[in-house]
Amino acid sequence: MKVGKVDTIYRYPVKSMAGEALTSARLTERGIPGDRAWAVRDEERGGIRGAKRFPALMRCSARYEQEPTETGSTTARVTFPDGTSMAIDDSLAPEALSLLLGSKVSVWPLMPAEMLNHYRRGAPVLSNRDAELRRVFGRTEDEPLPDLASFPAELMKYESPPGTYFDAFPLLVMSSQGLNHLQQLATKHQFDVRRFRPNILIDTGNSQGSFPEREWVGKTLVFGSTSIEITIGCPRCAMTTHGFDNLPKDPGIMRALVRIANGELGAYAKVLVPGSIVAGDIVKLV
Repeated sequence: MKVGKVDTIYRYPVKSMAGEALTSARLTERGIPGDRAWAVRDEERGGIRGAKRFPALMRCSARYEQEPTETGSTTARVTFPDGTSMAIDDSLAPEALSLLLGSKVSVWPLMPAEMLNHYRRGAPVLSNRDAELRRVFGRTEDEPLPDLASFPAELMKYESPPGTYFDAFPLLVMSSQGLNHLQQLATKHQFDVRRFRPNILIDTGNSQGSFPEREWVGKTLVFGSTSIEITIGCPRCAMTTHGFDNLPKDPGIMRALVRIANGELGAYAKVLVPGSIVAGDIVKLV
């Protein structure tokens, strides 16, 4: 059954920084080559970290000057909020990022999955677990926290699945209908796709259902020469509320997400059949 077409493909060379839109991409078992191939490490509290800890990362952008390899970490160029740029593996990058973030950080390419200590979670910002979860997910005291029981158990110990810098799975898929539905019901807020950082945005047109991707969970999408399995819905965190580029800081984004969508938007996926995709590919639900 046709559910839409591939609208835009996104790749994010550095975890939590803005990335680049692609017209085509290859999908491997690890997702889009070069996606989240670099990250910063918190040298004060430990652990690989993203904008949940350092929101200012979202004010930077990163792109590849040459096509990245399918494994490992090809160097990317980072542009800072003031317009200056440098290679992510430049010896001055850790100092420049530490100054921007107001905390000492180091810069890391992907490391082997066997280096478990590299991926182990650092100390939380808040000692109270409930308060820390509310900080991370941007929830108020009267809002429910997301149910994390369906996430991989290893994420209780590690910041990301070892060997990757993904939050949970190698792909995040979103429908245009979900974004449009939220915008129609919360007109005072900007539900810009940049806030939600999908890898694949699917144009579902005026499909039935407010959030079509919820109907895809547990099923397979086929497009291009590849197929992916939609695994679980994506609970949204405080990153969606931060200001960057021309988007203002807006906690109301999360209030609307919780009220309208139970705090969830988009779905995680894993690649079943590696292959190539192109913007405009017809997407079919199996």
